[in-house]
Amino acid sequence: MRPFAALAPLLLVVGLTAPALAAEEAIVSISGVGEVTAAPDTALVTSGVTTQGASAREALDANTAAMTQLIDTLKAAGIAERDIQTSGFSVNPNYVYSDARDANGYSLPPRINGYVVSNTVSVRVRELARLGTILDQAVTVGANTINGVSFSVADPSALYETARKAAFADARQKAELYAEAAGEELAGVRSISEQQSYGQPEPYMMKTMAADVASAPVPVAGGELSFVINVQVTWAFE
Repeated sequence: MRPFAALAPLLLVVGLTAPALAAEEAIVSISGVGEVTAAPDTALVTSGVTTQGASAREALDANTAAMTQLIDTLKAAGIAERDIQTSGFSVNPNYVYSDARDANGYSLPPRINGYVVSNTVSVRVRELARLGTILDQAVTVGANTINGVSFSVADPSALYETARKAAFADARQKAELYAEAAGEELAGVRSISEQQSYGQPEPYMMKTMAADVASAPVPVAGGELSFVINVQVTWAFE
């Protein structure tokens, strides 16, 4: 039995000291930002018609006629059918509330005074130079609600690629600075993660009736859009 008793302490010592022999890899984890700006080449307009009538049928018929004219006008202005999409439709009673009360002093329920029909379409405008004219034409033929204009770049992939390169270069410059301060040299990259973001000016908001719009095209400005990449890069030290 003595040989086994002698080996047991030796195995215990080896088991305790083995993890201590493995050196932990020194790393540095740095964030970087890359941003590219560009002028938009596409606009998205939400436009529609709201009509009222004594009955739901009357309001719907008036709305259908106005929307048909609006869509025909958009197509005549060069908007492709694939760029016109219904985005909202509703038929609602128009309630009238009164301060009158019944014999017990309770408020009388609201009564229906006609119906309201709303129909909206999202319109993609690919020729920004014509955006103001298209807005003007839409209102002229009966669009009495325009709920905002937003701008975008149809294919931002090349812009994001440029932003990625700038973000990585930013992270590497910082990492090299820290490595130099620590008296180390950067080795291989251990991990990279990214976040993509997109910024644009606030949507151009507009709600108006045809009589309120001058004959000149509506003035609009697309401004610039920003395309941002945030990266987190981890390097090992040599």
